[in-house]
Amino acid sequence: MAPRLNMKAPICLVENIKEQLSVNQEALQILDQISQPLVVMAIVGLYRTGKSYLMNQLAGQNHGFPLGSTVQSKTKGIWMWCVPHPCKPDHMLVLLDTEGLGDMEKGDSKNDSWIFALAVLLSSMLVYNSLGTINHQALELLHYVTELTDLIRAKSSLTSVGDEVEDSTEFVSFFPDFIWTVRDFTLELKLNGDPITEDQYLENALKLISGRSLKVQSCNLPRECIRHYFPKRKCFVFVRPTNNTEFLANIENIAEYQLDPKFQEQTKKFCSYISTQARTKTLREGITVTGKRLGTLVVTYVGAINSGAVPCLENAVTTMAQIENSAAMQKAAEHYSEHMVQRVRLPTDTLQELLDLHAACEKEAIAMFMVNSFKDEKQEFQKNLVKTLKEKKDVLVLQNEEASAQFCRDKLEQLSMALMESISAGTFSVPGGHKLYMETKARIKQDYWQVPRKGVKANEVFQSFLQSQAPIEKSILQADKALTDGEKAMAVEQARKEAAEKEQELMKQKLQEQQQQMEIQSRSFVENILQLTQKIERDRENLLREHTMMLEHKLKLQEEMLNEGFRKQADEMNAEINQLKSKITENEDTSWIAKTIEKFGNEITSILSAPANLFENVSSYHTMKGGSPEKGAAASVSAMSPHSSRRMDAVPSEGDLTVALTEQHGA
Repeated sequence: MAPRLNMKAPICLVENIKEQLSVNQEALQILDQISQPLVVMAIVGLYRTGKSYLMNQLAGQNHGFPLGSTVQSKTKGIWMWCVPHPCKPDHMLVLLDTEGLGDMEKGDSKNDSWIFALAVLLSSMLVYNSLGTINHQALELLHYVTELTDLIRAKSSLTSVGDEVEDSTEFVSFFPDFIWTVRDFTLELKLNGDPITEDQYLENALKLISGRSLKVQSCNLPRECIRHYFPKRKCFVFVRPTNNTEFLANIENIAEYQLDPKFQEQTKKFCSYISTQARTKTLREGITVTGKRLGTLVVTYVGAINSGAVPCLENAVTTMAQIENSAAMQKAAEHYSEHMVQRVRLPTDTLQELLDLHAACEKEAIAMFMVNSFKDEKQEFQKNLVKTLKEKKDVLVLQNEEASAQFCRDKLEQLSMALMESISAGTFSVPGGHKLYMETKARIKQDYWQVPRKGVKANEVFQSFLQSQAPIEKSILQADKALTDGEKAMAVEQARKEAAEKEQELMKQKLQEQQQQMEIQSRSFVENILQLTQKIERDRENLLREHTMMLEHKLKLQEEMLNEGFRKQADEMNAEINQLKSKITENEDTSWIAKTIEKFGNEITSILSAPANLFENVSSYHTMKGGSPEKGAAASVSAMSPHSSRRMDAVPSEGDLTVALTEQHGA
């Protein structure tokens, strides 16, 4: 579990000095420490409406965000407080308190609009705080919501008015849930004499006004925007905390019993809802936001605003992906290295032992990369990971060979010490010396092969030792007067035969190791293909789920418009609805996935330096099993993933794929 961050007080995240926004580097350093998913709650509203008090309560404190007791706004810019989430142990709750909108000290109202837009972009739950009631005036003050199409972009390239409509349609896929908190509420929650809930009070206030005049259209615009952009809405009303004006001016220092009991109950109800219902902050296609990612979003958005551009989610995600994917690749490579060091003891007894450990650690590293990466366009970072892990494996193979060779040389030097001393002393330069020499060499051989874990170079080093002894053995043989010429000839022939057998054995080992290397390349290929296919399928399902949610929201909104008698507005939604239906249909066409996997497969085949096109081998295997030879590799990829009509039961097992990939090598 990641270490828990403990912030004692809030810190300014986005500074607002003379209408110029800047990001506080100290706040970014704090966010960099948070690896957990975030629930981000931002509060906006007019200045001096009690926003900061609610935020302090959510942090479980009376003090923290500064509370103003004068007509002067206390909070400038956006302040941040990161606290452990009260209900989700593996999450952090990030509270964002924004400066009051409509502050008389600010000369540029555009500055308020940017603060509002940033609050929308950064949060997973947005609270709009106002006083009194939700009426026409309150909705007019929330004009910022009508400016969002000018302040936020989902995509980077918009070329026509139609593109702008499509862009705003996608707001619902990444906008936060919306809560309206009404402070100092004195009305009865009744409609036409019948009691209603707070949520019903809000929804009734958001109903469109009949009429076609410009004034009516202007009144309806904020209502339409809230209903279009924020599918999930909630309302909380609060009575005045106390009627004592002195207490109100110093509310953070008064005891709880001095507050109106009903206000206390409403505050607890609000805090409980936030704790249990606020969503984890995600971006398009289900990308979870962590502390580091939130920091990247803030920097990218503020940078866009300061440059005169419009903050764009697509650009922010692209920037974030470059940073995150590079870090994900590094983290995966480090995981591989660390775990190989922990599991491997050089020299390994066989090359297969080392390669099996490599395959296990590689599989974990790829999985780690898949979890931490996103938007890896053209799989550039995954290809770099394939290359990096192969290079690390090759280095380990070489180190394993060197460790084995050194161990074997040292062991042979130790075992042959007596033999070398006897040779120097002329012990074998006597009649019968050749037999004595061969017996001594046989004992060395026996002792050597009884030594465990000599490694992959055991045969080669011993062969080199025998070759170094060949001239000495020949000299001893020729000088041995106890042997006849015929016996000497037989001994020479026997030595030649044994040398040839040793060479054959050594060659067989090398061929076997080459086969094992080829098989591990195949396993690496299969693992990368399988995990990428699964990730693409998950991303596709996330996008399909996102588009389906957007379509359901639009259809529900259209039905509401029709029921309320606004056919014109309902008909105007048909273009958006048809566009979403078209996207869902496009998403169900998975032919592009097969092409993507095929291209990636061909590229990593080159990286892995396989002797044949591994992708074609998989395709050939499926053809052999009854597939279509005309479809080739693309048909094989389609079978590897649960797309359209072919579900997971059509996916070949890793064992099947490995067999397919290795059969041609075996042939």
